[in-house]
This record gives sequence, C-alpha cells and structure tokens, in this order.
Amino acid sequence: MEKDLGKIRKNDTTEIVVRIDDFGGRKGLTIREFVTSERYTGFTKQGVRISAADFKKFKHMIDSISEEDLKEEEASKENTQEELPDY
Repeated sequence: MEKDLGKIRKNDTTEIVVRIDDFGGRKGLTIREFVTSERYTGFTKQGVRISAADFKKFKHMIDSISEEDLKEEEASKENTQEELPDY
C-alpha cells in the first residue's frame, strides 16, 4: 500500500515526496527526493523512513516546532550572511 501525502518542490528537477508505504511488510512514513530529468526519473537514495512504531514520537517532535522557531532561525541566517564584493 502506497499513499502519497504531498510534495514540496525543491528545485527545477527535484521534489520532496511524503508518503505512507509498506516496505518489507512494515508500514511507515517515507520522505524522499524524486527527480525528473533527461537522465533519470524516479526516487533517489536521499531520504528518511519513519517506522509506524516511531511515528507518534516523530509527530510529537514536529508538532513541538512553532512558526516563531523557524522565523528566528531564518532571521539569524540573514544577519550572518556576509556580503561579497562584485568583481
């Protein structure tokens, strides 16, 4: 059983796919990169699989992140970026 939950575009040729699947007889959540290019179309080795047994712990971790946490991180990255001179 495979059920795609959603996709996030990473760049022109790559999407991050979140899906529930059954691998080796065990259900879980898989987050992997999917590439569409002239040379190759399909899933890459890049990704992670969360077993159904660990999903509750994973969901708790994700739910503990607030939008404020992410905004602060983005703001600090912007402040630490050094401007390089044009040559």
